[in-house]
Amino acid sequence: MEKERTVIHLQLLETDEHHYFGSMANIFEYYTSEQLGIEYSSLRNYGLSNEHPYKNKKCIIRKGLLLSKSGGRGIRKQSE
Repeated sequence: MEKERTVIHLQLLETDEHHYFGSMANIFEYYTSEQLGIEYSSLRNYGLSNEHPYKNKKCIIRKGLLLSKSGGRGIRKQSE
């Protein structure tokens, strides 16, 4: 079974840098509202989704899914 996790993709348009975050709040630990051109509360109210990315002159912020293989590492198989 695969696990689905939300990933937030930030593209800074001036430098064409791409960064990936685990949450919208996490973006604002690294960048200011002035650098992004939007405040955290406004981004939360925007309704960010896979089909509805946020875009302005400074950045594009997309929400997507990170698909990963389910765990199993570190789990010992029971002997029969």
